[in-house]
Amino acid sequence: MTTRIVAIGGTVNPGSSTEQALRLAAAAAGADGAKVQVFGGSYLATLPHYGSEAHRKGDGSELVEAVRQADGLLIAAPGYHGTISGLVKNALDFLEDLSKDERPYLDGRAVGLIATAFGDQATMSTLITMRAIVHALRGWPTPMGATIRTYHGLFSPDGECLDDRARMQLELVGGQVLRGARAFAGAADRP
Repeated sequence: MTTRIVAIGGTVNPGSSTEQALRLAAAAAGADGAKVQVFGGSYLATLPHYGSEAHRKGDGSELVEAVRQADGLLIAAPGYHGTISGLVKNALDFLEDLSKDERPYLDGRAVGLIATAFGDQATMSTLITMRAIVHALRGWPTPMGATIRTYHGLFSPDGECLDDRARMQLELVGGQVLRGARAFAGAADRP
């Protein structure tokens, strides 16, 4: 059985450090056999504000259905003013559509978290906020959460992470979400 991982995150800027970090962690999970689907910044930017007048039935259905079928998630958010961006928070608000499922919200899913920012304080407060959100959605954050200080030159033009510490964190989060997802799937198969 293939393990399905959904990766959500990024910014409105194409090629953002946040999305590059997300893709690196997703690649680590994919290299170990997971089927990974990425919802990056360009997709997230098309979502209307959840529950607003602009929100129509079916908006975000690709994201919601992917998460519904997922065994695990990766979520990456930039630290904006000490918390997650509105773009990523809005995407997570769409998971309200899972509230009445047999497995509501993120129940029984491992969730790897990545926070990016120019400063250490912002990465930590963003990571703590994301952990609180995942707990509220009944998900299981992985033991490792990546806090990535961004700077010019962190990623090469082709997306390679040039910082050993950052790359190690991202690969570890990608590997842990896959192991966690597999563990939950194995536990569900037991009587």
